[in-house]
Amino acid sequence: MSNPNSALRQRVGKEKNKPLVNGDKPEDSPVDAYLSDVQRKAPKEWDYKVALGIVTILAFATRFFGISHPNEVVFDEVHFGKFASYYLQRTYFFDVHPPFGKLLFALVGWLVGYDGHFLFDNIGESYITNNVPYVAFRALPALLGALTVVVVFLIMWESGYSLPACVLASGLVLFDNSHVGQTRLILLDATLVFFMSLSVLGYIRFYKQRHEPFGRKWWKWLLLTGFCMSCVISTKYVGTFTFVTIGCAVCIDLWDLLDINRREGALDLITFGKHFVARAVGLIIIPFFFYLFWFQVHFAILSRSGPGDDFMSPEFQETLSDNLLHQAALDVHYYDTITLRHKETKVYLHSHPDKYPLRYDDGRISSQGQQVTGYPFNDTNNQWQILPNDPIPDGSGVDRPVLNGDLIKLRHLVTNTILLTHDVASPYHPTNQEFTTVPLELAAGERHNDTLFEIRMEQGKKGVPFRSMSGQFKLIHHPSKVAMWTHTTPLPDWAFKQAEINGNKNAQQSSNIWYVEDIPSLPEDSPRRIKEVRKPKHLPFLIKYIELQRAMFYHNNALTASHPYATQPFHWPFLLRGVSFWTQESTKQQIYFLGNPIGYWIASALLAVFAGIVGADQLGLRRGVDALDRRTRSRLYNSTGFFFLCWAAHYFPFYLMGRQLFLHHYLPAHLASCLVTGALVEFIFNVDPVIDQQTSSVIAAKKDKVGGKLSERTKRTFQTASDRLKGQSLVATWTATIVILAVVLYGFIFFFPLTYGWPGLTPAQVNARKWLGYDLHFAK
Repeated sequence: MSNPNSALRQRVGKEKNKPLVNGDKPEDSPVDAYLSDVQRKAPKEWDYKVALGIVTILAFATRFFGISHPNEVVFDEVHFGKFASYYLQRTYFFDVHPPFGKLLFALVGWLVGYDGHFLFDNIGESYITNNVPYVAFRALPALLGALTVVVVFLIMWESGYSLPACVLASGLVLFDNSHVGQTRLILLDATLVFFMSLSVLGYIRFYKQRHEPFGRKWWKWLLLTGFCMSCVISTKYVGTFTFVTIGCAVCIDLWDLLDINRREGALDLITFGKHFVARAVGLIIIPFFFYLFWFQVHFAILSRSGPGDDFMSPEFQETLSDNLLHQAALDVHYYDTITLRHKETKVYLHSHPDKYPLRYDDGRISSQGQQVTGYPFNDTNNQWQILPNDPIPDGSGVDRPVLNGDLIKLRHLVTNTILLTHDVASPYHPTNQEFTTVPLELAAGERHNDTLFEIRMEQGKKGVPFRSMSGQFKLIHHPSKVAMWTHTTPLPDWAFKQAEINGNKNAQQSSNIWYVEDIPSLPEDSPRRIKEVRKPKHLPFLIKYIELQRAMFYHNNALTASHPYATQPFHWPFLLRGVSFWTQESTKQQIYFLGNPIGYWIASALLAVFAGIVGADQLGLRRGVDALDRRTRSRLYNSTGFFFLCWAAHYFPFYLMGRQLFLHHYLPAHLASCLVTGALVEFIFNVDPVIDQQTSSVIAAKKDKVGGKLSERTKRTFQTASDRLKGQSLVATWTATIVILAVVLYGFIFFFPLTYGWPGLTPAQVNARKWLGYDLHFAK
């Protein structure tokens, strides 16, 4: 198929092809300019406004309908409702997500006068009994979810798409059960998706100002885009994918600006540098400062000790008031009897007279030395005496404090032996060293070096006093540099199923940390037990921020345990599984987080169609077949392609993640797929190539252009033909839109009881909704 515009373009001249993003000006010929002008005038703007009003009303109705049901804690409300209460109590907590979304919930609680007394401990706890303003909390995500539908409509409108395309894209989000279900509960995803969509809208508005760079509107939309992006990543770290989306579009834009053959004229390098710096400031630097700002608010509010203390270093905990760890801290002196406890597993360092077996189950041979294990209960076998590297004359070392960096020995009191590790494989980890003990005479002689350990306090300066509770440390074996470590897998019966203690060659691992829980040998009336009232210390913001970031990333990556409702990325486009949020046995009601299968399948199918169209077009161009006019191809690649890039950037990175994944992680990508669907339906029924083909012969026959411009009579002839064809196209597009939304609405209504938790369903009705074997409750 040849290009229908070829004859016409030969007459009006061919200029440099300038790709369009979002259907904006300029065009590359007078005919294209007139085509664009006609298209922009029909339908009129009021049609869009009326449609937007209807969509807005429906969005608020679907999100707020029955929002007070159930009046119990649902699914992850146990987390984010709890965090709001902690903010209101100013109690420090730890979470793997940044603070922005949680701060919004706290703001809502503060506005309605809630004091944070309820801690959302268990799914199913009553909000009514505990006097919790849960409807106000749920109203925030419902509001943002409704506005997200509005923003989707505006994205399509601002991108220059027809009214049916705008209605279709927004309708797919409007009647999607997963978007509705996630925005009716105290969860973060509504905030994430809303600001993600605002970022896309902001960038489109910014790009449309590209012909007036550095103007007031240009700067306004650049900075608003950056702010929205910062809100996305300040809600969840998957907001990074939004930065990838906008970043790719910006790189393409800058690459085009660098072209010396630009149609608008080449930019000198100084001007190009200004464009680069402006985008870097507006889309990277300023968003980063907003991101830091929310952490500053987070630290300023959470000034009291709380359940998050254990995740932070002793220095950090000293900045919190009422911190029990520091109130109970005591200086450790040489010859004190101490109990050592592992920070993560909470087991005590323990030993007993029993020996390691000669051979383990895998045939490896042990040292047959005395067992050193981890024991979860307090026991006299947990007591160790801390000794100096070199013996101190009697009486002179009793009051000598242990310092960070000192070399020490640990004597097990009950068996009167010295702790040791050596180059013998541990029971469960052949690469790690075995821990055992040896008699005093060996420890003082040939095994002296093997019994030396260094106290290495976390973030403590060398030479500072070593303290109980607050003095979290790693016990590093001096000769081999391994760190004393334990884990949760119990040893066999020969060790009474106690925890294995071994020498970890990865000394930097954060799970190597221990602390001194108590000093049993210290009398109750000892001057060291006299507590002074301590004021919270101050740490610079950046030190606190960096420490929290490290902890957040570590624990986020550690979320690898299996979960009954966890899913894989390849499940999401086909909606193979959902998540059970809430059930009530007496009424047979349940909330099952599931998208609208029909909407998901249509959007996923059109993603594949888009990839196929682009592939076919590229193959055709390689073979000299130019099937698309320039405007259509530009819209397909640059606008629909931008939406497809947004989907891909929010979808494919999940294949690289090892943490638990759920269906809600797909919501930003699904929104982008709805944009692709709306744009592609318009492309399929696009009439512009037909208009060009029919009118080019008319214009060529008239031969009445002057300087490349069309006469008024030719324009009138062209408009009559184009209006007729556009009318036919619009009817076809509306028909397709109505048919798609009708079946999507059916799916939404059919799965309504699972989304809203009302009404209860009979077993037959539950089984009828198991389209793909969804693991629903009450099916029997």
